Amino acid sequence: MSQKDVGNKIPIYKLKTTDEVMRYYDEWGIKNKYDQDMVEWNYTGPKECVEVFKKYTKDKNIKIFDAGCGTGLVGLELKKFGYNNYDGADLSQKLLDLVPKNLYKKLIKADLNKKIHSEDNSYDAVMCVGTFTFGHVKPHALDEFIRITKDKGLICFTINEGIYKEYSFDKKIKELSDSKFWNVKEFFKSNYITSKDVQAWLCLAEIVKK
Repeated sequence: MSQKDVGNKIPIYKLKTTDEVMRYYDEWGIKNKYDQDMVEWNYTGPKECVEVFKKYTKDKNIKIFDAGCGTGLVGLELKKFGYNNYDGADLSQKLLDLVPKNLYKKLIKADLNKKIHSEDNSYDAVMCVGTFTFGHVKPHALDEFIRITKDKGLICFTINEGIYKEYSFDKKIKELSDSKFWNVKEFFKSNYITSKDVQAWLCLAEIVKK
């Protein structure tokens, strides 16, 4: 599988620019259609990632950065397991406006292809689910995730299988491992969007800074 239309007006794999992505999601958020579609499609990415993540951290107070948080689906899963200290960032203000009140400590409108406006080592973990996909955030964002994450912190993310090699995520993951910036603890193919037969690679890595 390389490209599949997940049902919006424009096939997601045709998105090329940041502005196109922003408009796409702003429109998708109208009348809460995004969340409705995620339920209808049986989008399991957030649940799968949090279930993997919780195996590696018992401290529910750790500070987490949810990169590409959308309407807060990862935040809702984190809350189910007792996590209570996380910020969210997304390109679409329309989706951020749909996040349940008080779910996140802070919400930020941000282009994750650019520098993240957070200090070095300011988070214990980064979650990034559904954001590494066609026309969205590129592999270099992983460098920023590492920068803002503390030593021995965790980064848990998904990569749509259709862009894994096309966007060179395979090479980036190997580069970061070979350079000992992280130790990959989990790496497997997840169901992601079951009803659409769209799969993603799920990765969890521990950061090394010493």
